[in-house]
Amino acid sequence: QAAGVAPAVLRGMADAGLVEPASLPRRPRFAPPDTARPGPSLGAEQDQAAAALREAAGMRGFGVTLLTGVTGSGKTEVYFEAIAACLAQGRQALVLLPEIALSTQWLDRFAARFGAAPALWHSELTSRTRRETWRAVAEGEAPVLVGARSALFLPFPDLGLIVVDEEHETAFKQEEGVVYHARDMAVVRARLSEAACVLVSATPSLESTVNAQTGRYAALHLPARHGGAEMPSVEVVDLRRDPPERGRFLSPPLVEAVSATLARGEQAMLFLNRRGYAPMTLCRACGHRMRCPNCTAWLVEHRAARRLQCHHCGHVEGIPEACPNCGAAHSTVPIGPGVERVLEEATALWPEARRLVMASDTIPGPAAAAAAARAIQDREVDLVIGTQIVAKGWHFPHLTLVGVVDADLGLAGGDLRAAERTFQLLHQVAGRAGREERPGRVLLQSFAPEHPVMQALVAGDLDSFMAAEAEARRPGHWPPFGRLAALIVSAEEERAADRVARDLGLAAPGGDGVEVLGPAPAPLAILRGRHRRRLLLWTRRDIA
Repeated sequence: QAAGVAPAVLRGMADAGLVEPASLPRRPRFAPPDTARPGPSLGAEQDQAAAALREAAGMRGFGVTLLTGVTGSGKTEVYFEAIAACLAQGRQALVLLPEIALSTQWLDRFAARFGAAPALWHSELTSRTRRETWRAVAEGEAPVLVGARSALFLPFPDLGLIVVDEEHETAFKQEEGVVYHARDMAVVRARLSEAACVLVSATPSLESTVNAQTGRYAALHLPARHGGAEMPSVEVVDLRRDPPERGRFLSPPLVEAVSATLARGEQAMLFLNRRGYAPMTLCRACGHRMRCPNCTAWLVEHRAARRLQCHHCGHVEGIPEACPNCGAAHSTVPIGPGVERVLEEATALWPEARRLVMASDTIPGPAAAAAAARAIQDREVDLVIGTQIVAKGWHFPHLTLVGVVDADLGLAGGDLRAAERTFQLLHQVAGRAGREERPGRVLLQSFAPEHPVMQALVAGDLDSFMAAEAEARRPGHWPPFGRLAALIVSAEEERAADRVARDLGLAAPGGDGVEVLGPAPAPLAILRGRHRRRLLLWTRRDIA
């Protein structure tokens, strides 16, 4: 540049010995976080919890701490102090998030606290970025890494702290290939690395709760929201007494509450954990239901894209003009609501409101998530309609009302943890309301307001609910008071799946405290064209 010549001229001069090449020092791949940078002021309870975590991170030894607290209580800022203590010792820190690609607000808070962005590890990264990050971790040039569950297996030379945020999330469980739970593997990795492990959640899993109660984990709790904000009031709308209008899914009390919220210039959220327009399509003439040809699942209608889709295998087909079973023309109708259908109803009710749908179909990655969060924070959106994505720790200062369209959705089926997971999800969603000075309100539409989950949410009593869950599982030695392992047999032919599953069941170990349940069809008896049978191995906890 200074000589006004092309690089080839300089290379030729170097070859002739006229200039001497010199290597520039390589710039660090990741800027080091500034641990001395002051963070936000902490309350007395937060400061006490932060001091305990700083001590744990500075011990250079293994230990597990369960950090709990109501939504908005400042748990993130508290464990940031543990990260600072770890970095001050020259060790590396790992933070696991259930949806790292959607955690733009968390990354902004980290940068504001430490003056630098952390290294990232998730499936959205390019292969080149992953390669460079892997090397930076191995060479100790990535002081803090934030990632999805697979980040546990990166080659940290001196790992001093592992934080598992939202430790209750099912996204931490790897279901295919090598099956593992990242929360449990984080504890194992911390032990191997002589590091501190912090499990964080407003609604901790029963497994972690019991471990804290029995003294295996240390426990810290933040009972109040930061900055004097109050927890939102939670009410149940009994759909048996206040049903929606025919063909609608929002009850009169919820419609009235949203209208009043929008009239005050505040933001509202409608939550329904179903993507698409409708979860099922059937024929009015013969009752035929549109089913995936590869899975035991109904096809979900996506009206905006004019297609029916299976959310398990990805099969897509067009919406038929006539029933494929009886041939009746224009006889197929959508059954039940998805977020697209709620959007359609909201558009009719509040045409002037600025609306935003937050679902995996509309928020495909980090850029879209950042744009959505920015729009809501800048008050460019009046009404948010979302699936479980909206429960992932977002902080929207002006959102004061949350309406849950179908609070009973997760309670159906035979899942051992159905009540626990429904409570966790709805509690997290409810926590999006009233996070600043304006009070929040939550309305749960339910056909079973007397259900223990609904009663616990209204009372805000997590401890009593978890105690009741524990007492229900203890007599039968169900997890966490016993062990339960599932074995899935998958085959292209149904007879082969039945035969192998039967033979495995007959050959399974027996004895006192050991029982084999099944085989039986798996919850998804056909998945991606393969027949599946399940055996459950149950043992008492004292069985090795």
